[in-house]
Amino acid sequence: MQVRELMSTAVVTVDVESTLDEAVDRLLGADVGSVIVVEEGGPLGILTESDALRAARDTGRPLAAIDVRDAANRLAVTTTPSTAVGTVARLMADEGVKKVPVLDGVDMVGIVTLTDIVWEFPAIREEATAIEAVREEWSPR
Repeated sequence: MQVRELMSTAVVTVDVESTLDEAVDRLLGADVGSVIVVEEGGPLGILTESDALRAARDTGRPLAAIDVRDAANRLAVTTTPSTAVGTVARLMADEGVKKVPVLDGVDMVGIVTLTDIVWEFPAIREEATAIEAVREEWSPR
């Protein structure tokens, strides 16, 4: 199974010049746990609910007084639509991330989350079993 088969194409974004107040409005309005921070349309970072809460607590300032750029994390991990789900799952585990933007060249075309992978786990497991059966059938005895 490839990332394109389970990614969400409705990526919620916020401009890097926004405030946390604007970002939280986007989070709550879309009922998501993170927004991709963009600059000139390209992904630059990610801001999670936890990042917003931490920034508010640590600064003691209102959300409207905190810049997204000061609270977001730089993107460390991206993937492509054709990447195998198992590969991106391993990458997520290795990097300690739960959400990975999907890029087709320089264009952001989706996002894949740990939740997406968990929901599709039965199908992923079924596919792995089928692949293993074919390998066993074709392996020299």
